[in-house]
Order: sequence, then C-alpha cells, then structure tokens
Amino acid sequence: MTNSRCNTALCLLLGFGVLVLAATSWAQQRPPIVEKLAKTYGLDSFGQIEAIRYTWSAQFPGVDVSRTWTWEPKTGQVTYEGKDKDGKPVKVTYVRSQLSSQPANVKDEIDPGFINDNYWLTLPFHIYWDTSATVQDAGMQKLPLGKGSAQKVVVKYPSNVGYTPGDTWTLYIGTDGRIEEFRYDRGGPKKPSVVIATWAGYKTAGPLLFSTEHRGTADGKPLHLWFSNVAVKMTGSSTWMDAK
Repeated sequence: MTNSRCNTALCLLLGFGVLVLAATSWAQQRPPIVEKLAKTYGLDSFGQIEAIRYTWSAQFPGVDVSRTWTWEPKTGQVTYEGKDKDGKPVKVTYVRSQLSSQPANVKDEIDPGFINDNYWLTLPFHIYWDTSATVQDAGMQKLPLGKGSAQKVVVKYPSNVGYTPGDTWTLYIGTDGRIEEFRYDRGGPKKPSVVIATWAGYKTAGPLLFSTEHRGTADGKPLHLWFSNVAVKMTGSSTWMDAK
C-alpha cells in the first residue's frame, strides 16, 4: 500500500489504520493471544458477514468529526457518507481493489479515513489478519488509565508498510478476553503521537462483538471517540442487525 496525503480534519487519527483489509497466510509464529483475542470478538463467524455499517465520531481540541461507512468484506465495496475537505456533504461508493481508478479525493482522503475508522472498529481481527506485525505477549501489567492489571500485548507494525508505518499498539486485555485499554504510539512525525484510551461500551451485532466507546487522551489532551449506528448484515439476509 502506498503512502497517501490527506486533509488534517478528514484523516484526523489516520495512524490507527495501517494495513490492508484482507486475511493473509501466517508469516510468523505468534503468541496464542492473537487468535484468542480475535475469537472473542467473533472471528469464527466473520465469514458469514455480508456487510457492516457504522458511524465513527471523534472529538478532541480543535477537531469534531463524524464519518459513516458501509463495508462489504467479501467484495471490498465501501460506501462513505460525510463531508469533504471543504466541509461539503459527499457520498461515494467504491471497490478497494479498484482504488487506482478512483478520483484523487477517494484515494487521498476517503480511503485513508476508511482504513483508520475500520481499524478502530475491528482491531482484534486486524491483529489476526495483519501478519506482518510482530506481537509480544508481555504478561500481566498495570493498566495505563484505570486501576488493576491486565494482560499486556504489544503489536508493532514494520517501518515499510501502510499509510503510517512503524505504529505500535499496546493492548491491555482482561480475563474475559476483551480489550480494556490501549496505548497507541505513532511511528512517524504526524500528530497525535501518543493516544491512551479506554476500550468500552461493548455491544454485539449478530455474531460480532464491538467496542463503541473510547475515552482518554491524545498527546495529553482529552479525547472522545465513539461508534454509533453499528449493524451487520448476514450472508443471504436483507435485514440489518443493530448492535445492542
């Protein structure tokens, strides 16, 4: 995947979405927590998913943005509803395998935003799919925000892959197999450099589990990031199943 330019507000936290949205063969032996984590969030049923829709919203000093997506994992089709870099309403549908034929705003602004927002929503699956990332199980460690401890898992991406190479995600996983908190360290010079936030507001949509509420800090300033209107459509069905 080539690097891409994007508008600051539109791609607000771009560093969080780094790799392709597809499963690949195992490139290395990784700790058992990788598969266990993905299974907790519904990996075994992901092949039954026809589409996922959601609205990603984020607020921190100087930024207040929302983007609505519908993603069809089997075909790679993406529909975006939101605003362009000039604040004008826009709706566009494209297939990610045909991204090179799309206009500049899709390649440079909309698709990087999709990668970012989708990574937030389906992070446990991406850790399982993105086999170029190295994963270390560091055992029980103190939570960065809350009280108590959780299993610390460090996920580091290589310096030559994705929109923002070299990113590191440090996850804190509870005894129920769910992420409780995380720390993000950006691999490049763009801001924010460090994000620490909760992983809460758990809901299920069909067979999948989603975290819809994240509060914490971005470079020390208050951050609120959340998902709304989350729903999934199963293969062979025309009915959306809302997250509850």
